[in-house]
Amino acid sequence: MQEVDQVSSLIRDIYDAAVDPALWGDLLGDARDFVGGSAAVLYSKDMTRKSANIYYDDGGIDSHYKQLYLDQYVKFDPTSTAEFFVEIEQPTATADLVPYDEFLQTRYYHEWARPQGLVDHLRAALEKSGTSIAFFGVFRDQQDGIVDDEMRLHMRLIVPHVRRTMLIGQLIDRKSAEAAAFADTLDGVSAGLFLLDAGGRMVHANASGQAMLDQRSVLRVGGDKVSATEAESDRELNRVVALAGCGDAAVGVKGIALPLSARDGERYVAHVLPLTSGERRRAGASYAASAALFVHKATLGAPSAPETIARLYHLTPSELRVLLAVVQLGGVPEVAEALGVGEATVKTHLHHVFGKTGASRQADLVKLVAGFSNPLVN
Repeated sequence: MQEVDQVSSLIRDIYDAAVDPALWGDLLGDARDFVGGSAAVLYSKDMTRKSANIYYDDGGIDSHYKQLYLDQYVKFDPTSTAEFFVEIEQPTATADLVPYDEFLQTRYYHEWARPQGLVDHLRAALEKSGTSIAFFGVFRDQQDGIVDDEMRLHMRLIVPHVRRTMLIGQLIDRKSAEAAAFADTLDGVSAGLFLLDAGGRMVHANASGQAMLDQRSVLRVGGDKVSATEAESDRELNRVVALAGCGDAAVGVKGIALPLSARDGERYVAHVLPLTSGERRRAGASYAASAALFVHKATLGAPSAPETIARLYHLTPSELRVLLAVVQLGGVPEVAEALGVGEATVKTHLHHVFGKTGASRQADLVKLVAGFSNPLVN
């Protein structure tokens, strides 16, 4: 009965924070004590830029280490790649994302977590977009031990309310970012750009997009509906565009990028950006559009959401980490040092990557990743 009263009181305070964000500091301290840990934080990660932003915390992480994480160690966080695959509101511990023995070998653990006595982190995704994820997380120190079932249960009890409060109060202020993102899609985009309604009917196409439709090689239009020329790709495109009508969270969970094939065998990549939440909804209302569709030929550039590559080639999170590190850094020794694991571990994962992708050289992996460049990332 005491726990029921504690949960009820905590949930009430959570919703109070929707109208008074100043309450979040003390509230996170109460949430930390209820879930069971040493520090609690509301934060987001931009997976493409390898950056993070802390919105509110309970003061449990020293300010020096918070800044170190934001400035440096977010780039070495071994859980970041796998976090693309987490489900909304699902409590996820470190060992759910990366083998714990590998985690203990990383620079992130030895140089950032271990000096603070931190041994684990339980996080739950609150909202996902194509490149970023917002989290509620609770850290565990040596005294707490690693995440257990009781901690997961307590997290599940309050996470839905934290998420609703975040949405109600617009805790994570993406107004400027979303407005800028929508404006940028319309200004100087070399990729084919299509504004679509939830049924896939075209509201607007830029010059590059219209040229694609005229060629009827990778896309075509009939009855105002934009379709992929290849049947399986068209089914997936219809599914993702329909999901875009449900907003960022739905598209983020299912993925917003997919490969397309042209009649001549050329590879293209399609990216879907939802226009049905926040500032994007207001910006897109005059067009009656629920999604912006970008289609471009596979060329060297910034990689798209790694989830797309992992899904296509059935890569595990560890294999995907090694693939991306090889593309960025080159040799096995450099990858091992950057990821904080042994060279033998890197070679094992690299062998699996070669087998699954059909590549035979590291140069082939660079070309493979280049084929999924993302027009939404500068």
